[in-house]
Amino acid sequence: MSAVLKLWRNAQLATCDAAARRLTHGAFTTRGGRIEWVGEEQSLPAVTPDETHDLGGAWVTPGLIDCHTHLVFAGTRAGEYAERLRGRTYEDIARAGGGIVSSVRAVREASEQQLFDESAPRLAALIAEGVTTLEIKSGYGLTLADEAKMLRVARHLGRAFPVTVRTTLLAAHTLPPEYRGRGEDYIDAVAHEWLPELAAQGLVDAVDVFCESIAFSLAQAERLFAAARALGVPVKMHAEQLSNLGGSLLAARYGALSCDHLEFAGEAEAEALAGAGTAAVLLPVAFYCLAATRRPPVAALRAAGTAIAVASDCNPGSAPGASLLLAMSMATRLFGLTAEEALLGVTRHAAQALGLQHERGCLAAGYAADFVVWNVRSVEELGYWIGFNPRRTVVRAAEVLRWPNLTS
Repeated sequence: MSAVLKLWRNAQLATCDAAARRLTHGAFTTRGGRIEWVGEEQSLPAVTPDETHDLGGAWVTPGLIDCHTHLVFAGTRAGEYAERLRGRTYEDIARAGGGIVSSVRAVREASEQQLFDESAPRLAALIAEGVTTLEIKSGYGLTLADEAKMLRVARHLGRAFPVTVRTTLLAAHTLPPEYRGRGEDYIDAVAHEWLPELAAQGLVDAVDVFCESIAFSLAQAERLFAAARALGVPVKMHAEQLSNLGGSLLAARYGALSCDHLEFAGEAEAEALAGAGTAAVLLPVAFYCLAATRRPPVAALRAAGTAIAVASDCNPGSAPGASLLLAMSMATRLFGLTAEEALLGVTRHAAQALGLQHERGCLAAGYAADFVVWNVRSVEELGYWIGFNPRRTVVRAAEVLRWPNLTS
């Protein structure tokens, strides 16, 4: 039996393809879970669809992609947020035994079911905004068993919810208390014991490292990257958030999928990332919540032609939120992205940050039929509204999502 051919017509399309086309009288066809044709409706090939969907002139974009989240965690760090309001810095709290380590304690104590139950509402909030693909990092377990637990929960969420989940091992997030003063031993364990085992279990799509003075050094990051390369696992990096240790340049040398944060990067980093095809992932919610003042080098990234992505960074410490639309708004106001850049940042360029640029993030033939129908007059509204979700309908693999209540 052949796959169902569907025609989606009478739409305004923001394709987010390489030409960033906008089609005012657009249509597209899907067969099975893939897009088969996209163009102006007057150029529609002669087809006899099994189903026809009239979209009523609405704007349609690719399904949104949240390419940097720490969505699986237990508890909160609201107390630390209150401390920062009183003047303590993120670094001060981390050095005093709080920060990431606080979440580590909570995750270690939580069961898989508890982690799933606490994380599910955050994922539901993202899906309700039109997110059809996202990354979920580990990094709050910091033992082999607890990192595996987090990654299994992430995989479980991807099966239980109508969303594509990519998992990233971030065991190199911070040094766990039991390894205090033994950073080299810890990196060895992650690189040569944990990573091979977790990859063999099918739990790891990429490897990440937090390269900062309060986390891991450039040399330690390179050892982890070398181990990942030997296993054929792509790499990513939290880089230049609090200082510049040269992380982006190292990541570019290893052909990293992305470098994320980048507040302390500059022209050299922008050019290196562009040359390596590494996406620059901007995380404005963390910038806002940490009351940071140094902005990522957006002008340098533009000039170099670096792919600029935007993500929610959903996490309990520096970005306690689950709204990619809010991240888009913050990226335009706080970082100076244009509306077009923000949209590409959560579609085509976000797909690149996950290594999915040939199958997601665009309305183009051969791509996954993941898209969103919006109640907007122009797509610029997606980075304009604050606290309002203009999503009408979410479609994943050419199927209209009716869970939890995603149709008009």
